[in-house]
Amino acid sequence: MSSVLSTGTSALLAFQRALATTSHNVANIKTPGYSRQKVDFATANPQNYGYGDVGNGTRITDVRRVADQLAISRLLDGSGELARLKQLSTMADRVDAMFSDASTNVAGVWSNFFDSVSGLSSNASGSADRQNVLDSGKTLANRFQQLNTQLNNLNGEVNNGLIAGATEINRLAQEIAQLNGSIGSNAATAAPDLLDRRDQLIANLVGYTGGNAVMQDGGIMNVYTAGGQALVVGTTASKVTTVTDPYQPERLQLALESQGQKINIDGKTLGGQIGGLLEFRNTVLTPAQAELGKLAIGMASSFNDVHRQGADLYGNMGGDFFAIGNPRITANSSNTGTASMSASFGDLAKLDGQNIVMKFDGTQWQATRADTGATIPMTGTGTAADPLVLNGVSLVMSGTPAKDDRFLLQPTAGVAGSMEVAITDTSRIAAAAPIKGSAAMANTGTGKLTGVKVTDAGNPALRNPAAIVFTSATEYTIDGVGPNTYTAGQTITANGWSFVLDGAPKQGDTFNIGPTPAGSSDNSNALLLAKVEQAKTFNDGTITLSGALGGLTTQVGAAARSAEYSLMAQQVITDQAQAARDSISGVNLDEEASDMLRLQQAYQAASQLISTADTMFQTILGAVSR
Repeated sequence: MSSVLSTGTSALLAFQRALATTSHNVANIKTPGYSRQKVDFATANPQNYGYGDVGNGTRITDVRRVADQLAISRLLDGSGELARLKQLSTMADRVDAMFSDASTNVAGVWSNFFDSVSGLSSNASGSADRQNVLDSGKTLANRFQQLNTQLNNLNGEVNNGLIAGATEINRLAQEIAQLNGSIGSNAATAAPDLLDRRDQLIANLVGYTGGNAVMQDGGIMNVYTAGGQALVVGTTASKVTTVTDPYQPERLQLALESQGQKINIDGKTLGGQIGGLLEFRNTVLTPAQAELGKLAIGMASSFNDVHRQGADLYGNMGGDFFAIGNPRITANSSNTGTASMSASFGDLAKLDGQNIVMKFDGTQWQATRADTGATIPMTGTGTAADPLVLNGVSLVMSGTPAKDDRFLLQPTAGVAGSMEVAITDTSRIAAAAPIKGSAAMANTGTGKLTGVKVTDAGNPALRNPAAIVFTSATEYTIDGVGPNTYTAGQTITANGWSFVLDGAPKQGDTFNIGPTPAGSSDNSNALLLAKVEQAKTFNDGTITLSGALGGLTTQVGAAARSAEYSLMAQQVITDQAQAARDSISGVNLDEEASDMLRLQQAYQAASQLISTADTMFQTILGAVSR
């Protein structure tokens, strides 16, 4: 009778624990990272087991977590990469929206500006047309400024993401280290929920930095970033902080604090959300801002070049229509020399928006691309008379550099933010040619002036009145200097201007070149200004301004699409890894319901055993009492 009671009691307790475990599984079906738990039973034998003896019921040997570390590791790898691509794609899409949306992009206001210039060429002296050019120019400049500001704001968001990420990384790493201490060196005996909690925290940590977790003998988990930096080793957690970029203080980087030292973490070695933020900044934001600045300087310089070759309504030579800043060059915060550098734009056909690191090797300057380290060819010595020239930028150095001093040259980044219209008076718009030609009324030949052009707007004698007198049909003088040989159709050049004669001049024919008077309705320079967007400005004269504008939009869009496609592919891979993990560790309601029904029946049977034992005991007591 005692064996029946003992057997029933052990079974009742065992099945009660098993039912509780099944209930725990069902209750956590929606808990992220939860691994289903399973109860293992074993026979409870008497201490002195011999022939004729029976067992002593059942006992629970273990409540174990159903998990496959290999499946968990695969999911960790996929989750870190998925977090990186989600962050990259989200941020890249925002930049793409800026440059593709009609309400925020450059293309619309760019087109409106050149339409207004074309309108001016039809009515060069019209005040309304001139005001339209000025207003649309301001709108275009403002759009460049706005886009540059928005890109700067995105850089601020990256900084904030790094600060918040560093805080969360430290919190997660500290808690994982504490759990390693609680779990100890034998994960086999640790509470399953504790192991699940650690795995979930590791998954969250890898979601920030990428990387993996490595199990030590006994079950301690060490966590490393994608680049191999240790975040958690045993019960010790590393501390991550943010530091300023040595060249660009407005940009933050991540660093590990170790023994009072801060060791910068290469952003290229990080995955997860942090890696996505840094990759966005390096591969999408920085190139977009550089190309935007390149487009702005190309537009402003090309338009200014033509505008300076014209004459305004006051009869004066045109000045700059747009104002724009110079390249940015900043010293590394660790420089020890006294050198400083100033930069200016040179040949736009050579201009490249790529950031360049200038390093002094103790004898001379070396230039390398900031992103790839590739060497950049360079000429000059750095003096005002012989500046360093590279990629369309001229550099003049002052002071004395020390060995290993470095400077970062950003040829076009941020330049768009400085663009503005340089004039406020519509009469200052140089729509007319600075000179005009005429033929003397007394001429007897058939020669007619055509193609009067400015060949050198900087020539001090450009607007000096000049008389071209033909001393014969084949010779001419300019202001009495000559004679010069003339052949039909040849170009006559002097004082920064040129022209061609149609027809045949005769002896005594005179042609005059003089300054365009004030109030002229001449539209010659306005016609040239309207063609500026088709000027082959970049890449050694192979890409027009309008082509560069389209290339900027395409570049940003391509980066966004590439990130999106990579994200879609990684989502499939991660979903497969999640499904593989869930097939092992996930809670299946049908299976749990079946187990619960079976355990409930077993529990009821064990209760019946105890009831039977009680009846037997009462019967014996009754027989003895009689």
